[in-house]
Amino acid sequence: MHGLAIRTRGLVHIYHVEGHDVAALSGVDLDVAAGEVVGLLGPSGSGKSTLMSLVAGILRPSAGKVFVGETELSAAQPRALDSLRATEVGLMLQGADRNLIPHATPDGNVRFAQHKARRAGRSLADPTQILDDLGLAEHADRPLAELTPGELQLAAVAVAVSTRPGLLLCDEPTSQLDHAARDQVLAALAHVNRTYGTTVVLVTHDPDVARVLPRTVTIRDGRIGGEGRSGEEYAVVTADGFLPLLGHVRDRLPPGTLVRVHEVGDHFELRAEEG
Repeated sequence: MHGLAIRTRGLVHIYHVEGHDVAALSGVDLDVAAGEVVGLLGPSGSGKSTLMSLVAGILRPSAGKVFVGETELSAAQPRALDSLRATEVGLMLQGADRNLIPHATPDGNVRFAQHKARRAGRSLADPTQILDDLGLAEHADRPLAELTPGELQLAAVAVAVSTRPGLLLCDEPTSQLDHAARDQVLAALAHVNRTYGTTVVLVTHDPDVARVLPRTVTIRDGRIGGEGRSGEEYAVVTADGFLPLLGHVRDRLPPGTLVRVHEVGDHFELRAEEG
């Protein structure tokens, strides 16, 4: 059993779009401990998918550093990144069809995903055992066209964890699923975390999913805008002293509002004042 930690420092990523620079991330400091389950929340365009791609080593940051385990991805060579993704980092893209070979069975998909790691001499679990762990043993040899959306997503999970990675990254793994299928996928991810020790980071827009996760991180305007722990939401002070307001507070304080910080005993209070 093993898990890989994530650490980012001063992470910045800029896209060049039609002659303009667009900052998708603006100084993200994030720590995820080995073996944690963390949800990334935030509105569309906030930088969640960019952060996921940087942690997967698909993109290189414009500035800052990304560590997965002891590997600094921002300095790693392409061959090292390919090897990491083939063995230690599992990635689930949004939509089961983007993770599966359509003409292969679930068993065939898992075997194909394991091929590169096996060639490198890594000892891996039998695909049948992986599929059985996720409740797909009876569907191992069925065509994908005969599987339900929930079963397809479970097959995508099986592919992503086929090498028993230390880190599993999932982009909207429960989107477009009914409640029963959603709960099956969440149970499968919890099983992977509990049984393999895999660190799991998932992007979600579903508040029902966020509520059952032990920790959530909200990305807003390219920064970490808050954290949730066991249903409680907290603002997070960044390394440069920036304190983003939580969503429900921002809705009540229009731009330009002056906010004073008062020290009251052993805690602080924020008070909005007229300009």
